[in-house]
Amino acid sequence: MNCPYCGARRTKVIATDRDARGIRRRRECPLCRQRFTTLERAVLTTPLVVKRDGRREEFNREKLLAGLRIACARRPISADALERLADRVEEYIRQTGKTEVSSKVIGDRVIAELRELDPVSYIRYAIVYLGLEDLAAVRAEINRLLESESSTRDA
Repeated sequence: MNCPYCGARRTKVIATDRDARGIRRRRECPLCRQRFTTLERAVLTTPLVVKRDGRREEFNREKLLAGLRIACARRPISADALERLADRVEEYIRQTGKTEVSSKVIGDRVIAELRELDPVSYIRYAIVYLGLEDLAAVRAEINRLLESESSTRDA
């Protein structure tokens, strides 16, 4: 870290603290003896989301949470559980290491997470996400869900 006062190329770290904003370091310049504080924080980037129509947009965690809140309305699911689900989805897309990720990849991950969290919320989300347009399609999805629950209980 260069000294902001004299431009010296090296500075000495006197103290280090962590807080919500990042890592705060108190530094001293060995040449001019001036002290100053730096703040270090990780720059976490998420890939662009490629929509079905080919548009690209920034990943929006709030948009994801809004959809989850709608799917989980009036269900016994805490806001904290939804935040953790959004954290897992966001971390998953970061770990792909790609600069762009399909909205389908994100939707598939959300639907898998919801399936584990709450079957009713899963069905609500699936109706929109999977485009279940009639009662027969909804019934078929519910039957698949019931079959998979029954097979995991039997195993």
